[in-house]
Amino acid sequence: MNEKILIIEDNNDIRESTAEILEFSGYVVTQADNGKKGIELAFQSRPDLILCDIMMPELDGYGVLYMLGKNHETDSIPFIFLTAKAERVDFRKGMEMGADDYLTKPFDDMELLKAIEGRLAKELKQKAHYSKTLIILESLTADSENGAADLKALISGRKIRQIKKGQILYYDGDQPTGIYLVLDGVIKTSKRSEDGRELMTGLFKTDEYLGVSALLLEQAFTETAEALEDAAICMLQKESVISLLNRFPDIGSQFMRILSNDIHEKEEQLLALAYHSVRKRLSNVLIRLSTQGQRTEFKISRDELAAMAGIASETVSRTLTDFKDEGLIDKKGSMIYIQDMSRLQKMKN
Repeated sequence: MNEKILIIEDNNDIRESTAEILEFSGYVVTQADNGKKGIELAFQSRPDLILCDIMMPELDGYGVLYMLGKNHETDSIPFIFLTAKAERVDFRKGMEMGADDYLTKPFDDMELLKAIEGRLAKELKQKAHYSKTLIILESLTADSENGAADLKALISGRKIRQIKKGQILYYDGDQPTGIYLVLDGVIKTSKRSEDGRELMTGLFKTDEYLGVSALLLEQAFTETAEALEDAAICMLQKESVISLLNRFPDIGSQFMRILSNDIHEKEEQLLALAYHSVRKRLSNVLIRLSTQGQRTEFKISRDELAAMAGIASETVSRTLTDFKDEGLIDKKGSMIYIQDMSRLQKMKN
């Protein structure tokens, strides 16, 4: 084990004891007693993981994370906050800025080591997933070797973010800072009506992009994006994407195609809400959740199904019971098991 860990912590006792634990476990440890020194050391040695306190003089942990995120050589380094503040707002702020995990002080040896080992293991697994994503990108850029190489470099160098189920990726009205590529899991987009009801407008799965229309149209997001299940995503910075599109028009045409497909899917969804029966709407939702037949079981709440189908939660419960009685699905709690995909697909309106 030769992984390099950078500890940025102004409390000498905590920093030195943490370093001692990690060195004893085989890690190579570098220490900084403030945020500015931490950034300098990160640029110099590019550690495999950073542990960083939030409340520090000169530059706090949020500032450190922001500065490292602006540089392509450091923005993909796994980042774990160390904090004595356990309030939910601090946790959410850190995760939305791109932190990978949180450790609340005081923590014991096993908590520390498990957090680091788990984070490094996930990093290796997710980097392996890039191979599939890049194969797809080759098909998008088949006519432009330079464009394909630049797009690969743009994606493979980006930091992977872990998004927990229910975590918000962006809100309706936020200004886009880039586009998002889903590496794993499912992200939903939704809008709320004036009376507070939620309508799900899209589902984005592995190797699909979010936020393309907002970026190309230079408008704020018109929907809220939230993880429907635990997911992994990477964000491609707006400036980098725009530069790539300007230099390689064929890549731009592919993103325009994505935008056109997005518009077409929303039109189809509106028609379904207007003309399809409750049974047909719910069957279509189950088909979409099954990832076009590749997954036969998934966990989803009644309210989430209602939002996707545009029907009342009570109606979802009754219809699912009917589907179960007819042998189309099985249901245990919030787990749904597809029993007969063919009949669901052939559901009459």
